[in-house]
Amino acid sequence: MKQLLCATFEGIDAKTVEVQFTATKGLPAFTIVGMANTAIAESKERVKSALLSNHFTFPPKRLTINLAPSDIRKEGSHFDLALATLIALGEHTCELEGWYVFGELGLDGSVSENSLLYPILLSLANQGVITKAIVPACAVDKLSRIPSIAFYGTYTLTQTLEILSDPSKQIPMSRSTFDFPHLVENHIPYFYDQHYPLDFKEIKGQEHAKRAALICAAGMHNLLLEGSPGSGKSMIAKRLAHILPPLHNDEMLECAKLEILEGKEPSFRPQRPFRAPHHTSTPSSIFGGGSHKAQIGEVGLAHSGMLFFDELPHFSKTVLEALREPLEDRHIRISRVNSKITYAADFLFVGAMNPCPCGNLLSKVTPCRCSDLEISRYRSRLSDPFLDRIDLFVQMHQSAAEDQPSYTSKAFHDKVLTAFMSQKKRGQTRLNGSLGDDEIDRFCPLGTEEKGVLDHAIGRFGLSFRAVGRILKVARTIADLENSEAITKGHLMEALSYRRR
Repeated sequence: MKQLLCATFEGIDAKTVEVQFTATKGLPAFTIVGMANTAIAESKERVKSALLSNHFTFPPKRLTINLAPSDIRKEGSHFDLALATLIALGEHTCELEGWYVFGELGLDGSVSENSLLYPILLSLANQGVITKAIVPACAVDKLSRIPSIAFYGTYTLTQTLEILSDPSKQIPMSRSTFDFPHLVENHIPYFYDQHYPLDFKEIKGQEHAKRAALICAAGMHNLLLEGSPGSGKSMIAKRLAHILPPLHNDEMLECAKLEILEGKEPSFRPQRPFRAPHHTSTPSSIFGGGSHKAQIGEVGLAHSGMLFFDELPHFSKTVLEALREPLEDRHIRISRVNSKITYAADFLFVGAMNPCPCGNLLSKVTPCRCSDLEISRYRSRLSDPFLDRIDLFVQMHQSAAEDQPSYTSKAFHDKVLTAFMSQKKRGQTRLNGSLGDDEIDRFCPLGTEEKGVLDHAIGRFGLSFRAVGRILKVARTIADLENSEAITKGHLMEALSYRRR
C-alpha cells in the first residue's frame, strides 16, 4: 500500500486526509471509498485521462483508493493530483512520508488550483501538522506567504513525479515578505496601509463624533452613532475602517483566508475587514449556518475587523439579541443536527441609528412627526443588555453652514498608531477594547481620586460591572492617545461622558 497526504474542510478548519492506494488482482475496476463527494467521485475520469495522455499505463487490476479517516466527509477537486500520482508511481519506490499533495487535474495532465487551497493550507500551518507540500505552480506566489511550509510548485503530473523521485534537485519556494509600512515591537512587525480612499477631511463639523471615532479606532471599542438623517453617521463609519490599528503577519493571512471564503481573490493588504450587511439580512447570513454544513456568516467574516449596522433598530430582534454573545465572548458557536462549529468573532461593532422613526427628533428645523408611543417602540428595539455592550454613545447634531473640515484620516491614523504602540509596549496581547477582567485590573489601575469619581458614577448612574469595565478600557485608550502612562481624572471623566444616559 502507498499513501500520500491531502486535506479537507471540517467546519472552518482543515483535517488531514490519508490518500491510500492498493492494486490487487481481480476484474479491472477503479473505486474511491471514504465518504467522497461528487467532485472527488468524478475525479476518476480526470485521473484516467491525465494518465493516458502522458503515456502512463492504467493498471489492469482492481484499484482502490481509500480516503482516511472514513467518518469525515471529503470534498474538493484538489484530491486529483494525489490520486493520479499514487497510480502513476506503480511499482516505483519513493519516499512519500510527510508529503502533502494538492491540485486539480486537467484532462491533459496539467495542474491547476481551486478556491479551497489557501484556507486549507493556512489551517494546516496553524495546526503545525505540515512542513512540505506539492501545489499548483500558479498558486505558489500566493501560498508562499504562509510560514513554516516548503512549497514545491508543479505544472504537470509528470513534474510532480520528478519532485517525489528526487526532492533534493528541487528548490522550494521561499516565503514572500510584505512590502508595507510597519511598526516593530519585540521583533514583531505590525503592518499598516496609508491609503485613504475615504478621508475624514470630507466631514465638516461633528468634532465630538470624530473624537469618539478616534477613540473607537485606537482601542477597538464598540460605537453607536445617533443623529438625524444626513448628519454624517455613515460617513464616519465608512472612514473609520481605514484608520484601524495595524496587523501582524498572522492576522493578515487570516484576513486573506476570510476573503477567499467570501469568494474574493486575497489582496494581502494590511486592511482590516469591513462588513456592512443590510438590515433585511437573515440571522443565518449574519451568524452563519446551514443544515448539513455550517457556513461562515457576516460576524465571522468581520473577525479582526469592523462590523457596521446602519439603521440599527431596523434589524430583527433575533439578530440584535444574538449579537450579544460575540460582542461579549469574541466567538460564536453554530449548532446544527449534522454539525457544530465554533469560530472566532473578535470585531469592532459600529451602529448608526436615527433618534426616532421619522428621524427629525433632534432637528432644529424640521418638526418630528412621531408620537411618544412610536418613539418608545422604536427605541425599545434595542434592549439594555445589548446597549450595555456598547462602549461609546454619540449623539450627533445637524450640520450647519459654518461647519468646516478639521482632521484628515492620516492625522487620525498617526494617533491610532501611537496609541497602538503604547498598548504593545505595556505587554498587551490584545487591544484595550478586548481586554479581559484580569487584564483590566493589570493595565487600567486608578488612583485614589479617580476611584472616588468612578464610585460616585456607579452610585449615580447604576452602572453594571460590565459597564464599569468598559469605562475603564475607554479611559485607558484616551490616556494612550495622550501618551499618558496613568489614567487621570480627565481621562475618566471623558470616558464617562460617552456612556448611555
